Amino acid sequence: MIRRHELSDIEWEFVRPLLPESSRGRKRLDDRRVLNGIVWKFRTGTAWRDVPERYGPWATLHTRFRRWAADGTFDRMLRAAQAKADAAGDIEWLVWSATWEPPSPQRTTSPSENRPRVRGGGRLINTDPVA
Repeated sequence: MIRRHELSDIEWEFVRPLLPESSRGRKRLDDRRVLNGIVWKFRTGTAWRDVPERYGPWATLHTRFRRWAADGTFDRMLRAAQAKADAAGDIEWLVWSATWEPPSPQRTTSPSENRPRVRGGGRLINTDPVA
């Protein structure tokens, strides 16, 4: 029985070949069970510790998630899903280009540079436009 927030059989058959093989000596927890736990965690927005026990220990799920994220497993899944959807014509690639230039750096002035300037014979030049 497929529960809510779990992978369907079709989805599982799609991602199964993209998962890395176990390189450790002992038998690990079933990949489908772990992946369903990871999917459940992100679809519900809950904390790792709150993932139901039916998916296995939360620490195992978290470790496997971190390992698969670091080795590019999730990136491979995304690229494969995009390629499949693109081949079926389900993706419309929209390219939008905009140019942006940072504002030109303006000269910063120190408080001493904001004072009226003294020019020629020691006279102050009035810089106030109202007076």
